[in-house]
Amino acid sequence: MKRYFVLLLILLNFSCDFDKFESEVYLPKIFEEGMVLQRDQKISVWGKGIPSKKVRVSVAGLMGSTEVLPDSTWSIKLPETKAGGPYVLKVNNQEIKDVYIGDVWVAGGQSNMEWALKSAVIGAEEEFQEGGFPEIRFFKVPQSYSAIELDDVVGGEWKVATPENMLDFSAVAWFFSKRNHLEKEVPVGIIESNWGGTPAEGWTSVAVLSGMNASYSEEAKDIQDNPTKWQEEVEANEKRREMRNLLVSKPDSLTALEVASLSYDDSKWKKIVLPKANPMQHIAWIRKVFKASADNATLHLPAIDQMAFIYLNGQFLHYKDWGAPMPEIEIPAESMNDGNNVITIRTINTWNNQPRVGESGEMYLTQGGKSISLEGVWSYSNDIVEPMLPKVEFLNWKPGMMYNAMIYPISKYAIKGAIWYQGESNAGRADEYHELFSAMISNWRRVWNIGDFPFLFVQLANFMERKSPQPDSDWAFLREAQTETLALPKTGMAVIIDIGEENDIHPKNKKDVGERLWIQARKVAFGEKILASGPVFESAVLEENSLILSFSEAGEGLKTSDGSDEVKGFIVGNGSNFKEVSAKIVDENIIKIDLDNPNISELRYAWADNPEVNLVNNLGLPAVPFRSNLGEK
Repeated sequence: MKRYFVLLLILLNFSCDFDKFESEVYLPKIFEEGMVLQRDQKISVWGKGIPSKKVRVSVAGLMGSTEVLPDSTWSIKLPETKAGGPYVLKVNNQEIKDVYIGDVWVAGGQSNMEWALKSAVIGAEEEFQEGGFPEIRFFKVPQSYSAIELDDVVGGEWKVATPENMLDFSAVAWFFSKRNHLEKEVPVGIIESNWGGTPAEGWTSVAVLSGMNASYSEEAKDIQDNPTKWQEEVEANEKRREMRNLLVSKPDSLTALEVASLSYDDSKWKKIVLPKANPMQHIAWIRKVFKASADNATLHLPAIDQMAFIYLNGQFLHYKDWGAPMPEIEIPAESMNDGNNVITIRTINTWNNQPRVGESGEMYLTQGGKSISLEGVWSYSNDIVEPMLPKVEFLNWKPGMMYNAMIYPISKYAIKGAIWYQGESNAGRADEYHELFSAMISNWRRVWNIGDFPFLFVQLANFMERKSPQPDSDWAFLREAQTETLALPKTGMAVIIDIGEENDIHPKNKKDVGERLWIQARKVAFGEKILASGPVFESAVLEENSLILSFSEAGEGLKTSDGSDEVKGFIVGNGSNFKEVSAKIVDENIIKIDLDNPNISELRYAWADNPEVNLVNNLGLPAVPFRSNLGEK
């Protein structure tokens, strides 16, 4: 009888204890079906609830409980556990299903990290055809900004790597996550927090920036001291953005067909000459009448920046989205007139409000083996068909603004590390970038409070017109500042000086970028004893009329990527007077440069916006750009 009485007491106590965990709780948006939690680290779960009420969290056999604090917040850390899943995360009465435990990375930076697989990325079609991987998931933090630190991101959802979802995944992060998943055989979660065109100070706390002596410090201090004033401007700016986005989304269909028809009267429109002038602003409508025959034709108009709706003789032809390439458009004979035809384009550039259409020699139709030029006089209007756009400021660029809305709210979420691709928007301010970038990394590590987590970043690619020598290159100085950041512990840099594109700041080879970051991750994050970098300059010694250079990270030996006997990319000089020099590999890690004049003070390699280089190691990884005073390490 006594045994049954004790059992009854136990059951009653369990029932009473269970009743304590019935209250409603609120979770951050990142806690959602399909999520990935970090393995081998304590799992943080947090949110809001009713003060003094109990909260219990369980997942994968782990359990913890706490009480909601007087400020309505609560937080629980569960013990670390191994990779696995799917599990159900239970928080009081809530259940979040399809939860995996594996490796989680934050993918930050500007447009080259944001660049999606669907945007003409080399090899993307093969990735879509492969079908994706159900244990790779992406969470894209919506682009937002704030003058004050937010408790939560404004939206977002975990998406499984299916061919449909992968279209919008960061290409760099995809190729990185795929290698992580396949080689470590664990689920992988990518938290995308990136925004095209943004500078590093926007991703760093104003509390850090205000104490520095840099171009952004005074403004950072003002934001720190007057958050209410700045937040009011943020909200007003966002209302203007909402109105702008509503206006630019798509034209009224009936109006568009009327304006695009051959009979439309555009006599009150301005006249502009394309592509020479390109003076357009706001929602730009342009029209050009041309003569052709009623036969099949092909429209060739590859250069449009950014978005455009294209019509022919009152019929919709094509929509060109931001980041998407402009294809050759096949036009059936029934859409063409024998005689006068009119092409009409509605184009918008929400980046700088300066849409552009066409380049010289790249504006024409082909028909019957002949070319019909579209260059010359066009009719143009930006206020007759649709209203002009409200002015939207780049307040997200301001110090701390994106950090407050896109980094701080996720900083309690346990991660393996971060991958980062940014720097283009700080080129020209390289003198302050090393301190800024180092401060940003340290800032993130402090707020995550999980130690010096791995931070892996991409050095700027080669870009713009090829010039040599170019000792004053802003991009070269920015690359140097990035390299100097490797002084921080647990950092790694992927060099891509060999895969950029002269005419495109967004190289389409994102596979090599992601995989070079992964090689760094294997060494920095997972402790593998591997060669993860291209050749790194160690020293230069002047011997008579020759420079003898030694390199580390040569692997099985220095090589040239093109099989040439000559190593390209070296310049020497005094002050601002530089010239190219010929170099040759003379040993596994030694390069020799014969000098016409040994009276030089400086040596540089890959020192230009778009240098011609070919020095690699046996893995094909390119040498790290550098400059050095003669004889100095």
